[in-house]
Amino acid sequence: MKINIICVGKLKEKYLKDACDEYSKRLGRFCNLNIIELPDEKIPDNPSVAEEEQILRMEAEKIKKHIADSDYVFALCVEGRQLPSEKFAQKLSDIMLSGKSTVDFVIGGSLGLDASIKKRADNKLSFSEMTFPHQLMRVILLEQTYRCFKINANEKYHK
Repeated sequence: MKINIICVGKLKEKYLKDACDEYSKRLGRFCNLNIIELPDEKIPDNPSVAEEEQILRMEAEKIKKHIADSDYVFALCVEGRQLPSEKFAQKLSDIMLSGKSTVDFVIGGSLGLDASIKKRADNKLSFSEMTFPHQLMRVILLEQTYRCFKINANEKYHK
């Protein structure tokens, strides 16, 4: 299975890069992982609603270039569905069994995701009602994806 994590913005903090590197290494035995970092758009101080919508549209155009029609797409967004780790693992297993070979997880920038990305998504996923920095969300997603593969392989990790 190929997993693409398509994210707006670059990781700047070393501790986040180190965590992503560790989980990427661990995931290497389960899947072909590809992290695609897209440049975020500059947000002016006190942007208008129109400016925010324009930024979201510009980021969406960059994201869409990395999503194939045949990919299964998860949009990470606050209005998405929350799943316990076991059900998330089952969902990934079901996707693999359905014949989909590529899963895309899309993490937006600090303004979130444009409606067009959410509409394209096969599944909208939320990890919490809390708000997390999008850079930290990448680490959380990698850890939970690793946990899913460990659950599905009946290997010790998940408690």
